[in-house]
Amino acid sequence: MNAELKKLRVAIIGCGKIADQHVLACRRIAGCEVVGLCDREVLMAGQLGGRFGITACFADAAEMLRAVKPDAVHITTPPQGHFSLAKQCLEAGCHVYLEKPFTVTAPDAAELIRLAESRGLKITAGHNLQFTLEMLEMRRLVAQNFLGGKPVHLESHFSYDLGDASYVGPLLGNPQHWVRQLPGQLMHNILSHGIAKLCEFLDDDLVAVIASAHQSAQLQRLGGGEILDELRVLIRDTAGTTAFFCFSTQLKPGLNRLRICGPVNSLTVDHASGSLLRHENRSSKSYLTYLVPPLRDAKEQFRNACANFFSFLNGRLHQDSGMKELIERFYQSIQNQGAPPIPYREILLTARIMDEIFAQIYPPKTDRAAAAGGAAKPAAALPLP
Repeated sequence: MNAELKKLRVAIIGCGKIADQHVLACRRIAGCEVVGLCDREVLMAGQLGGRFGITACFADAAEMLRAVKPDAVHITTPPQGHFSLAKQCLEAGCHVYLEKPFTVTAPDAAELIRLAESRGLKITAGHNLQFTLEMLEMRRLVAQNFLGGKPVHLESHFSYDLGDASYVGPLLGNPQHWVRQLPGQLMHNILSHGIAKLCEFLDDDLVAVIASAHQSAQLQRLGGGEILDELRVLIRDTAGTTAFFCFSTQLKPGLNRLRICGPVNSLTVDHASGSLLRHENRSSKSYLTYLVPPLRDAKEQFRNACANFFSFLNGRLHQDSGMKELIERFYQSIQNQGAPPIPYREILLTARIMDEIFAQIYPPKTDRAAAAGGAAKPAAALPLP
């Protein structure tokens, strides 16, 4: 952040667990200050403010916008409030950072982006996993044509552990829980991270999205009702690039991984270990094919370990480093009037694919009771509009 630029005044709406990470990330960035907190439960705002020494706490967003006049607002509420709150902030002249999922539906996402552009403001989505160190290195290699051309096939795995009782317990115990009111229920609040990674490399025009989902035996034992927690999706765009997405609560150890297969070489990003593996198209003769490739993989893992060690020593590697990187790039786009860190077409494509997935795997609410019990939902190949 350029020292001569005006310090950005930042406010946060929604003071739950994720808000702490936003304040911590902001405090790692020069040139910004968190000047206001807002939550319908003002006690939540006060508690967050007490932890970080922020005194301007409000229960009403409009009052906060008038009182502290922020340049940018982070919205970290449940998704149902994203559209109305972001619209309110944009109309008040504020740039907006929206936690994932960006909005509940793709039309809402498109409307917010149109509003931001019409007012000369920036808006972005909280896809912080797009900005981890390993993802930044992946983009550097892709830009250098390591793949040898446009990706041929993509695979994204995203896991969630049902063992987090603090989240799953209230969700399963309350049919009116806000997560269960989302079109995609549990998955709606989680899987945008994994879908967004694919959208970076897919064309806007998709030929088909084929989704199939079911309820795991573990979730059935927990009394999961109509909630689905296992999802598999096949995607193809008009250029012929194919993609596979897997969301699972059962894979152990959990997978949070992106594989990009090119016409010459391939790359694998592993968020769990902060690693980037380069897969070069080399052949070995005779029995060396059983020796040389494993040694190459070992060399790749050693390189990752060394890179992570030195990144930790110089302060680049820390908890939620991707969030800090995304927020900083978003602020720089505001200060320098540049392009936002996540292209709007990727935000919109992510929302469109999610809409299509949920339309396929969940019946209308009136039919959900009959669909409960773990039966797989029929897949359909439907072109996106």
